[in-house]
Amino acid sequence: MPHLAREGCGRIQALLSGGTLDRPALKRLLADIEDGRINVVVVYKIDRLSRSLMDFAKLVEVFDRGGVTFVSVTQSFNTTTSMGRLTLNILLSFAQFEREVIGERIRDKIAASRKRGMWMGGFVPLGYEVRDRKLAINEAEAATVRMIFERFVEVGSATALARTLAAEGVRTRRGRLVDKGFLYKLINNRVYIGDAVHKGTAYPGEHEAIITRALWDKVHGILRESPRMRAGRTRAATPALLKGLIFGPTGCAMTPTHTRRGDKLYRYYVSQSVLKRGADACLVGRVPAAEIEGAVVDQLRGLLRAPEVIVGTWRSARPEIDGLSEAEVREALEGLDPLWDELFPAEQARVVQLLVERVEVGQEGVDIRLRIDGLARLVHELGGMADNPRRAA
Repeated sequence: MPHLAREGCGRIQALLSGGTLDRPALKRLLADIEDGRINVVVVYKIDRLSRSLMDFAKLVEVFDRGGVTFVSVTQSFNTTTSMGRLTLNILLSFAQFEREVIGERIRDKIAASRKRGMWMGGFVPLGYEVRDRKLAINEAEAATVRMIFERFVEVGSATALARTLAAEGVRTRRGRLVDKGFLYKLINNRVYIGDAVHKGTAYPGEHEAIITRALWDKVHGILRESPRMRAGRTRAATPALLKGLIFGPTGCAMTPTHTRRGDKLYRYYVSQSVLKRGADACLVGRVPAAEIEGAVVDQLRGLLRAPEVIVGTWRSARPEIDGLSEAEVREALEGLDPLWDELFPAEQARVVQLLVERVEVGQEGVDIRLRIDGLARLVHELGGMADNPRRAA
């Protein structure tokens, strides 16, 4: 007795378009045909199976290979004859034409509605919610959006801001920590100034803006700058050359922080014990960042010329670099001094992290502990750095 496949994909997967073959029930039907379990495929209309000529041609190949007969209840044709196949192709052409016309009408309707500023569905941006099929401000989320725009103007870097916000536990609506990609999407979304955007063109929206046009212009004035210039200015404004390396007299780490007074930025390293237990917890609770960083760099430059450091570096690097002489090590380390001011701030920080193991701040001064293995690595790199110095923007 023949096995029938009755509308094998249309009835079960009613919400899936006939314009694609990626439908679970249809895949099961094709698998059954390949296994020889189906003799006849019966549908109400052929567009229930597919509305694409190319897709249907693929299905016919599967049917022929499995010896399956295709039957449409409401349309009379025989696919075993040339005239029947012609009739089938004509019917499919009209089905595909109908699908494409419907798609065009829907796209035109969406475009016309967007030009009128209407919300047409899709992902709801942070700061908004949908009420009566319109965008309405969610005040709790809108405060976060305003905070991000305002802090971007202060910081000038999505990377630095994302790192700070993640450390503060700021999360997206889906519960993920804020990252740079999320920030860029947010600060480039014109919905926040009341616009409705369709295919790159902005129209006045029906919804209320969350941020002002003036704040938007400030943010995008920063974004229009060269990324190198913006990053260089940001690093110059808020570098943390000794992050993770500097410790107070109690042995607690010191954390980089900053405050603003008017247009001026003041940077510090503050002891963790002070942050946790108050100002009396450490004798040296706070040090100005520029002064301590300058002192460390000056001492570092002096130490790199010290004979005992040169000899120690040579001994550490000799097993890795064949034929390395003490004179070559001395020349490489002394060559870093004039090269230092030519490096990007990020490169300066990398060199400090490479060379310095620990910086201890006490009432009587600063003590620096070097990494001899880091000095050996630096000797290996310095030749290339000296030949092609990258100058700061």
